[in-house]
Amino acid sequence: MFGLANPDRFMRFTRPITPVVWGLALVLLAVGTWLSFTAPEDYQQGDTVRIMFVHVPAASVGLGIYLALGVSSFFALVFRHPLADAAARAAALPGAAYTLLALVTGSLWGKPMWGAWWVWGDARLMSELVLLLFFIAYIALRSSIDDEAKAARAAAVLGLVGLINLPIVKFSVDWWNTLHQPASLLRAEGPSVTGDILAPLLVMMAGYGLLFLAVWLTSIHGEITRRRVLAIRARRALEA
Repeated sequence: MFGLANPDRFMRFTRPITPVVWGLALVLLAVGTWLSFTAPEDYQQGDTVRIMFVHVPAASVGLGIYLALGVSSFFALVFRHPLADAAARAAALPGAAYTLLALVTGSLWGKPMWGAWWVWGDARLMSELVLLLFFIAYIALRSSIDDEAKAARAAAVLGLVGLINLPIVKFSVDWWNTLHQPASLLRAEGPSVTGDILAPLLVMMAGYGLLFLAVWLTSIHGEITRRRVLAIRARRALEA
């Protein structure tokens, strides 16, 4: 694994894999979307339950993306791996997009279920909003510092601080009285959803996860190429 920390090895290993990941992601998303529309209505929520097939994968994968950003930030800060820094930077924008999608679809789902688009006192909603703000702050911090080395260090520290919020997002529905429903999948008693709902949900979660992986790998490739171009330009400027 640590051998892949070398950008050249990483590029050689992942370049042929990336198109395959893109293809698998698109296939799973297409199948998952079809299963989502053909799944039966919920006996309580009716057709509104179909929002779950977008909301739950976006929220779950969004948490995973920030974990990837935080772990990458740790390796970038402690071991000074340039590839880890590139991976953290590449995760920020798709992570913000996934988290924003989770908040928007959650609001659309909450209106018919709770009678309100947003509830400021709900622990899950607020901690998910904080997660989005961490993604945005990470992107803004990197963009605001001209020195790339200083920007990387500052953003890595912020990325590590944001990890504190992940267990709060995950367990907020268990720790506090909240309107948001408790976990439906990862429970000691097993999933609380029926098989005809569980199947499309799992397919969509796999599709969302692979879509992020495809975007992440593509973005890391682009970031490595960008840094190589900047290094070549700097060397030529010194030689001129």
